[in-house]
Amino acid sequence: GGIEGRPDNVIFYATSNRRHLLPRDMMENERSTAINPGEAVEEKVSLSDRFGLWLGFHKCSQDEYLEMVAAYVAHHKIPMTEEKWRPLALEWATTRGSRSGRTAWQFVQDLAGQLGVALAPTAG
Repeated sequence: GGIEGRPDNVIFYATSNRRHLLPRDMMENERSTAINPGEAVEEKVSLSDRFGLWLGFHKCSQDEYLEMVAAYVAHHKIPMTEEKWRPLALEWATTRGSRSGRTAWQFVQDLAGQLGVALAPTAG
């Protein structure tokens, strides 16, 4: 997330980031009392399937993560050498337990904020 204005003609709909909206044991209980047991589970899962857009924040290798950080640093002209930002980026990913494009972007946003660098608006 971040603070960013949105055009008036854009609406965001959000659903849970979990595919199964009910705990598995609740779905199992409903399945046992349903007329068609498969429908009970499908009904719960269908909510997440109604939206045509799926976002994935997939884990990547350390090298891929650092390449993404390097691209963001270069694109936004952040005045720091790789020698200095690299260990910070690795620590950032380690403390969050994830290496992904999202983690790389969040690191660069934080780094820019610490350095007082305004990030250029992104397309879209």
